[in-house]
Amino acid sequence: MPEIHATRRRALRERLHTAELDALLLTDLLNIRYLTGFTGSNAALLVHSDGDERTVFCTDGRYTAQAEAEVPDLRKIIERPSALALVREADRQLARGALGFESQHVSVEEHASFVDVAESVTLRRAPELVERLREVKDDAEIEDLREACAIADRALADLLESGGLRPGRTEREVARDLENRMAEHGSEEPAFRTIVATGAHSAIPHHRPTDAVLETGDFVKLDFGAVVNGYHSDMTRTIVLGQPAQWQRELYELVAAAQEAGTQAARPGREVAAVDAAARSVIAEAGYGEQFSHGLGHGVGLDVHEAPRLAQTGVGTLSACMAVTVEPGVYLAGRGGVRIEDTLVVREGTPEILTLSTKELVVA
Repeated sequence: MPEIHATRRRALRERLHTAELDALLLTDLLNIRYLTGFTGSNAALLVHSDGDERTVFCTDGRYTAQAEAEVPDLRKIIERPSALALVREADRQLARGALGFESQHVSVEEHASFVDVAESVTLRRAPELVERLREVKDDAEIEDLREACAIADRALADLLESGGLRPGRTEREVARDLENRMAEHGSEEPAFRTIVATGAHSAIPHHRPTDAVLETGDFVKLDFGAVVNGYHSDMTRTIVLGQPAQWQRELYELVAAAQEAGTQAARPGREVAAVDAAARSVIAEAGYGEQFSHGLGHGVGLDVHEAPRLAQTGVGTLSACMAVTVEPGVYLAGRGGVRIEDTLVVREGTPEILTLSTKELVVA
């Protein structure tokens, strides 16, 4: 999709002009993939403010053929270390111009090497210029996210229909089962390390699966996602093994109400902290504010956790076509916890929810 990547580079150039940069050196592989389509493990990209005629992609000899196939529309240099080669290229191209670099992704040692070879250009920190572009998804990205979410939905449905959530299985067995089912439906890899947390473990927000055995009466929290063309889904569902106790029903209903409030608040122009507050206030008013111990959600895309951050300390506003999660939770130490999470796309009016598995309390 060279035309999509060219469009993204044009949008980046507008930001370069605003930042008074003649070029930007990119070293983060996700940002390079976003701008070029390259999926290899080593690359650097020099985006020139004048246009693609002076923009240069660099990788090493392992990826010569891959670069020709995935980055057909840019001039290429085959050299290693790639970033250093492009600093030299910028030094030749820009004379006394300003070269931005992704300071959030560059080590002290790498920066020192840049300084050593930059004889005429001025190096300037330029953090998160591409990350800010990535916050708003284009149609191709949303379609990949939609398919990744559909794969996760299908895998969960398969797991439930086959009786894969039952007393006697371990957390690790269920996690492997769920990941295998996502792979069978077309996921490139798990979006992150799958969380399966049973009983008291469900009160640990990011519990890692163990050999703990699922038992009748347990909450079982499942947090998982699929990947399509590099784009990640993220979903959490909490189920009960056997008939739920009254406290479990009440806790689940509370979190479901908070999740609905947060979802409905996710509208263009809303402050991210206000979206968090819409869900958090439901839980706080029920007396469980201290048991909701994390932010409401985060952006999702090429990285499973990216901007914007929906949290009490979050800064900024939502825009249409941002893809975010809404995932409130209440965690009662030693007893169990509930989290309900969707991936959604911010739209004018009602958000588009991409994770469609039921949010009614499932009894397995």
